[in-house]
Amino acid sequence: MARRHVVAVDIGGTETKAALVTGTSEAVAAQKHARRATPGELEPLLDVIAELVDELSNASEHDIDAVGIVAPGIVDEANGVGVYTSNLPWSQFPFSTVLTERFGVPVAFGHDVRAAGLAECRMGAAKDLRNAVIMPIGTGIAGALLLDGKIYSGGGFAGEIGHVNVGHGVPCACGQIGCVETVASSAAIARRYTARTGTSVKGAAEVALRVRDGEEDAVAVWHEAVDALARGILVLATLLGPEAVVLGGGLALAGDLLVDPLRERLDGLIAFQRRPELLLAALGDEAGFLGAALLAIDTLEA
Repeated sequence: MARRHVVAVDIGGTETKAALVTGTSEAVAAQKHARRATPGELEPLLDVIAELVDELSNASEHDIDAVGIVAPGIVDEANGVGVYTSNLPWSQFPFSTVLTERFGVPVAFGHDVRAAGLAECRMGAAKDLRNAVIMPIGTGIAGALLLDGKIYSGGGFAGEIGHVNVGHGVPCACGQIGCVETVASSAAIARRYTARTGTSVKGAAEVALRVRDGEEDAVAVWHEAVDALARGILVLATLLGPEAVVLGGGLALAGDLLVDPLRERLDGLIAFQRRPELLLAALGDEAGFLGAALLAIDTLEA
């Protein structure tokens, strides 16, 4: 099996991370890292991606075989098109075509969560599972659906569990009301704590520390997030019957502080559904660009 050398880029709502990655279609590892703030306009974003690719390509002892790029929102992987995102500046943009021409090597463009799920399935917490949901919790929330051993994309529309209405009534940037991610994403937890207390925090990790200290406002915000997550997972259990839900992203770093109350709340909601095991992702915040690298290698192997 050929060992490949690729640059992987993970476009986030606030930061774009990249890595020089080597490996095969079964397992990859990051060799060097780079990151930039994510611009709010498309052309500057393309320039940032090019900067990252150039920087990491120049740092490699080998020629780069391909580039893998992943992003949130609605993504058409088959055609390499960014269809829609509520938080970033594009609509129906042909990333693969434009950037293949720019870089002169094949460019795979995929969904960040499905890519992270692919990595967790091939080399992480979901490796031995046939039916699971890999659910990173970061700026937003979505799920990679592993169904009968394959990642299911639904034409790019599947897995948007963050936009399921769980009844809390808070408006979402997507235009709906009651979405899971408006109260349960890492960004939402920090935002809602600040709104509730008037005290600015850097992120959900800081709120988690205050939860551990028993601060009342932090605990209240945390419990609201856990409730929304549990209700979202109940929908997944009802429709898909997964063996496990693999929790990833920044919020999963809270470990038992997240998993224990989430398990308890889910137990209180479950009726006839198969109770999914709650697991923590194995690959941390590298899952996105490791998955991007696997997509790039899959393109080469196709």
